[in-house]
Amino acid sequence: MKRSVTLTHEFVEYIPSALKDGMIYVSMTFATAVHKCCCGCGNEVVTPLSPTDWKLIFDGVSISLDPSIGNWGFDCKSHYFIRRNKVIWAPQWSSKKIDAGRSHDAVAKERYFDSTGTPPVHESIAGVGRPSEGKSKESRWKKLIKWLS
Repeated sequence: MKRSVTLTHEFVEYIPSALKDGMIYVSMTFATAVHKCCCGCGNEVVTPLSPTDWKLIFDGVSISLDPSIGNWGFDCKSHYFIRRNKVIWAPQWSSKKIDAGRSHDAVAKERYFDSTGTPPVHESIAGVGRPSEGKSKESRWKKLIKWLS
């Protein structure tokens, strides 16, 4: 049985170069959460926050990430959920299931960005509150009206 792990979260602008064990760092500026692998192997786990990657839930006290974190590129191949700062261990996946999951993710990303034309969240967040640079973006309604004309 895997050991019980509870993480502490810290909201930061920049992810520190030296990560503390048991700490998950969340940068809203860069739409990213980073922590050391919860199995104890010491590998750095980066979870980008976007509509096609992970979603962060902050309830004012704790954080949760969705979906699960599968460290398939690490020797440990650990797999877990982070729910209310607690690690919930999940079954390891076979190579076939990992490949299928990666293919599914790639198709989901392609469909999402082809249908929305929306940049990844981290690009959107980085531009919040700053004057737009370059040409202004035309709304979808204006494009539709122009197309129908």
